[in-house]
Parts: sequence; C-alpha cells; structure tokens
Amino acid sequence: MPRVGWWLAVVGLLAVAPLEGQQLTTDEQGKLTTWFRSARRSAPGAWGIAIADQSGNVLWGVEPEVPLVPASAVKVLTTGFARSEVGGSARRPTRVLGRGRVDSTNGTWVGSWALELNGDPSLGRGKAGPTLDQLALQLRELGIRKLVGKLDLRSADGVADATYPKTWSSRHRGRLYAPLIGALTINENTVAFRVKPGNGTGDQARISWERPRGVSAIVQIKATTVSGRATRLRVRPVGNGGWVVTGTIGVRAPSKYLAVATTDPEVVLTVAWASALRRAGIRWISRSKTVPDAAGSAKVLAQVVSPTLDSLAVYINRRSNNLGAELLLRWAAGDEGSAAQLSEHVRQVSGQQGVHLVDGSGLSYDDRVSPAAFTGYLARFPSTQGGRNFSQLLPAAGSGTLRGLQRGLPARGVVRAKTGTLRRVSTIVGYLGRPDGVLTISLMYNGPRPNAARRAQWQLFRQLGANGVIVPADLGERDPIQLGAETEPVDPQFEIIMMERALSATVTAPDRAAGR
Repeated sequence: MPRVGWWLAVVGLLAVAPLEGQQLTTDEQGKLTTWFRSARRSAPGAWGIAIADQSGNVLWGVEPEVPLVPASAVKVLTTGFARSEVGGSARRPTRVLGRGRVDSTNGTWVGSWALELNGDPSLGRGKAGPTLDQLALQLRELGIRKLVGKLDLRSADGVADATYPKTWSSRHRGRLYAPLIGALTINENTVAFRVKPGNGTGDQARISWERPRGVSAIVQIKATTVSGRATRLRVRPVGNGGWVVTGTIGVRAPSKYLAVATTDPEVVLTVAWASALRRAGIRWISRSKTVPDAAGSAKVLAQVVSPTLDSLAVYINRRSNNLGAELLLRWAAGDEGSAAQLSEHVRQVSGQQGVHLVDGSGLSYDDRVSPAAFTGYLARFPSTQGGRNFSQLLPAAGSGTLRGLQRGLPARGVVRAKTGTLRRVSTIVGYLGRPDGVLTISLMYNGPRPNAARRAQWQLFRQLGANGVIVPADLGERDPIQLGAETEPVDPQFEIIMMERALSATVTAPDRAAGR
C-alpha cells in the first residue's frame, strides 16, 4: 500500500524550511488524504505524488522518491536541458551550400551544391517555421535559374538522415506521433493532404491541399467519387516512398483531411524541393550523380533559420510533439549519449537520484523519473542561468494538452504544466500559483486505468487551485546559478506570443494522444 502519512514526518526532518508562509493547512492535508483514497479506488495501480513548495520541499506525498514511467512529462526536462546547453534564443539553420559560380549568360550554377539540414522541427510547417520556398527564392535573387545534379543532403555534423529510435516500442512505428527522427526533417516527417470528390460520380477524387507542397507527386489517387456524402478512404504506403489513396468519397462530401508518417523523408524532401524550385522559376536537372566539387571552400548560397528555442519549446510542449522533443535533445547533446547527459542534468538540478531517461520525448516505456525529481527540478531550475521565465514555456490551463483543466480554476495562468499519457501511464507535472507562493506538483500514475487517474489528477489541481493566482513568469533568483551555456538577452514572452499566433494558423493532425 502506498505510504502517505509517514512522509510528512520524514520531510520535516530532511528538508529545508519552506518558503515563509507557504504551507498546506491541516484541512488541506486531510482533503488530500481523502482525495487519494478515492483516486486509488477509481484507478488502482502504482501512484507517485509530490506536492512541494517553491523551494522544492515536499509538503505532502505518496511514494515521492519511487521512480515511475513519466511519459511525455519528460519534455519538461528536455526543454530545460536544451535551454541550459544552447540558450533560449538559439536557432537552427537550414542552408544551401555551394562551390562554384553563376554563369551570367544563362543563370546556371556551375559547380557543386548541397542542402544542409540540421533537424529544425519547424521546417516546412507553413507559418510556424521556415520553408523551402524561402531558400529557393534566395537562390533566384543570386541570379540562379538552373541547378544541375542529384540532391546532396548534409548536416553540420555529417550525414543528414532520419531513423526510428531504438528505445521506442515497435507498436508506435508508423503512427503520426512517432515519426522518423534525425537531421533530415521536413514537416515533422509527416505528410498531410486533403482529398475532395471529383465533379461527378465515377470521377477520380482529387487532392485540393498538401503539406509539404509538392508531395502530391508521390501520392497516387485511386479513390472514386460516388453518390451521397459518405467517405471511405484508405491510405497505404508504396515502395517508392509514396502513398496510394483508395476507396470512395461522396460527390456531396466535404474534403477529407488525411495525414501519415513519412516512410522515406529523403523522397518527400526531394519532391518538395523540386516544387519550391519550380515556383521560384529555377529549373533543376537531377542526375544520378552529384556534381564534383569545384575549387574553393563551400559558401552559403541561401539560409533560413528556425524560431528561437523558446518558441519551439512552447510549440513542442503545447502539442506534446515527440519529434520536436527528440530534436531538442540532439540539438543540446548530439546523437550519441544524449539521454544519459539529460539524466545527469536532471539529477544535478533536482538533487534527486530517481532519474533514468533513454529518450527526450517520454515515448519510451524504459524512462523512469520519481515525483520528487520532477518537483525538485521545477523548483530549482528557474534559479539556473537557463531557467529564466521557464514556467512560461509550459502550457497554461485550458491550452494544448491542458484543455480539460480550465474549468474550475479562477484564471488561465493559475496552472502551467505538462501532461504525459501512454497506455498505462497518466502524469501531470507543473506549477500551481497560490496567494502564499507557487506549488510544484507531480502526479504520476502507472496502471490499467489511466483515464480515471487523469480525471482524479484534474480534480486535485482544481481543489488546490480554487483560490489560485497567476504563476509569475520569473520564479528564479536575481543572480542565477550557471549550469550550462550563457544565453543572449531575449524576451521569451514576445517569442511565445509570436509562436502562439502562428499556431492558430496550423492544421492539427488527428490522434496524437499517445504522445501526450
């Protein structure tokens, strides 16, 4: 049976005194005990709970030092680690590199050229990030009207590729929330398009919208228009890295949104790049071999950059985007050994040993974090060099994966938190503003009834936050502790506002629940 009461006594012996005036009343502690008895009945399984003050001292808990599977709550830790290593204002570049010159007589690029991709999770996401069109237009501004040679893909670290993480379960492979991960990323390594009926029954259906642009070149439409409004469409991959759409769509049916994970990102990037070049008025003659390097060092012919890391983090945490979190981790620590570095970072900041992470997104069932490690990290990280305004990078109640939490709270910003959901996991970790200070809370459940556990977790946040106040932007000290790379002066709130505006224009892909 989980231990509850003894923890209050032990914490009193081991922890530093809480923030003056910040405590749970005897009545609140009694209500917490009553709440937990009810939660355990509705969702039997392994529970881990830590409710801590703004300094990280546990005020009430259930097995707070026992590591459990955290699911997507890991993204909170990945966000902090990446911010410590590269800074909140850092950006990811995507470039066209070249050795050679422009032939002024016909606009042909004479020499070699390559696309350098560095794992920008926003590349090709429409208004939410840079586009290949922007690169192509920069080439046109240089006077380039023709490119010759096979597409040469590179990254600043070597080969640009994307693979399925070994630490992820095979049951997730091919799902939208579990795409291939790597420097070679375009549109989050997913493809989306809308299929609309033909002009009359018997006609072939048509693609009316696509992302990335140009992907329709590798999508075969074999679906037929039928009478009525019913739609029965199926998408399956084919051997060339593309897809075929079969089935029927009613002549009076609205267009149907379809989205799939990319099986071969290089094929998708190739058709998207060709499409961008055509729109820029550049002819591309692709050959089986790349053009030999010309003399001289490579120079940047065109470049676009991602939004800042802070903006990407807001987007990633709000959508619980697994690809984005994995790319943040690689950005911070490279491809090899990055999860071990993340684990050590969390142990160092939180002061807790109950941390073992194998990925940056939390999609792996091998991840383990204790509730006390989460609350310790949330409390201490804002006082590090990379932690300024950290709470603002987490979704507010009522937004993203916290959509169901707004009801019952006095204001949207009373809670800043991140959820985690897998088949047998329900986690919520974050900040709760109260008149006497900010609580850091970690509610973790591993068991057969995660939906019931999530309802109970929502209930607890509403119970503790009934008279809550807005979580302040800066929870850290005036002179933060240096744990990672220094950051340039930046206004995170401005970046957050700009990214949220962009988000409102994006199309939400269906069924990402397993990554949340």
